[in-house]
Amino acid sequence: MSSTFHTGRLLVATPAVQGDVFQRSVILVLQHDESGAQGIVLNKPLTAEVDSVLPGWQRIVTTPPVLFQGGPVATSSALGLVTVPGDEPEPLGVQRLFGSIGLVDLDVPTPVVAAELAGMRVFAGYAGWTGGQLEAEIRRGDWYVIDAEARDPFTTDPDGLWRAVLRRQRNNLAFVANFPDDPSMN
Repeated sequence: MSSTFHTGRLLVATPAVQGDVFQRSVILVLQHDESGAQGIVLNKPLTAEVDSVLPGWQRIVTTPPVLFQGGPVATSSALGLVTVPGDEPEPLGVQRLFGSIGLVDLDVPTPVVAAELAGMRVFAGYAGWTGGQLEAEIRRGDWYVIDAEARDPFTTDPDGLWRAVLRRQRNNLAFVANFPDDPSMN
């Protein structure tokens, strides 16, 4: 059975998806293969400042300078998502995943990597799926699979990302951006 993998693409929650973490979420898929998938929710900022958990990183992160809820898995761990400009080799402490997107080792001293990064965000936890689980959720209609743009992971308006990603689509998905939060109030 052939399968399509979605590493580097966005999963945009359909209006039917409920729950605190995934309702109206936009997830960047970091890795997807036959054994499963991992991603991070891009549009769920928390109130905690980055320095409250990772002293020294606050001045490097992209606005808003807060932690983000990356998903319901391993919420006591932190992932540093970064963008590295150009096609140069990855800087010390950075593992490039695809394109300019990578993960930074948060144990590396900030001066070692700060000058090499064009954007950074820190996420508490991540979203994860076992083999075949994400594919089943897509078939069920829980997720729209959309191409990511470079600015999506580091948007300065994370609360508006769900609507913005849908609005830029050149098909009927653009209309979904106007779907009310509570259809019964329509």
